[in-house]
Amino acid sequence: MIVHGRGISRGRGTGELLVSPAAISFLSGVDPDTGIIVEKGHPLEGESITGKVLAFPHGKGSTVGSYVLYALKRNKKAPAGIINTRADPIIAVGAIMGKIPMVDQPEKDIMQLRNGTCITVDGDTGTIEYDQDGIS
Repeated sequence: MIVHGRGISRGRGTGELLVSPAAISFLSGVDPDTGIIVEKGHPLEGESITGKVLAFPHGKGSTVGSYVLYALKRNKKAPAGIINTRADPIIAVGAIMGKIPMVDQPEKDIMQLRNGTCITVDGDTGTIEYDQDGIS
C-alpha cells in the first residue's frame, strides 16, 4: 500500500515501524549515543529508535533537538526514516541535517499502523509504503 504525504527530507529509508502516540523531544528525550528513548514516562521509554521508521505526531522541546538528530546519524543510531502527522521546524531541520528521510501529513492516520510493520519512507516522492496487513 502506498500512502501519500509531503516530503520533508530527501532520501529513502526502510525499517520496522515504531509508533509513538506522544510527541518526542530529542533534547534530553533520546540518548544520542545509544538511540534509546530516555524521557521518563514517555510511551516509548526504553525503546531503541536505531534503524526503525519512527512515526510520531510532532516534536517538542528545544531547537537543540535538531542537533541531537544529527548526532544520532553521526553515531549510526538514527532512525531509518521519520513520519510525522505535522512536521515542526525542530524535527524537519534535524532530519535534513542528518539526511534522515522524512514525510509528514500522510493521507492516512499513522497511529493505525502496527509496530513492527516493514515501512519505506521516501522523502523525494513524499510517500510511505507498507503491506496492507500493517494496519491495526
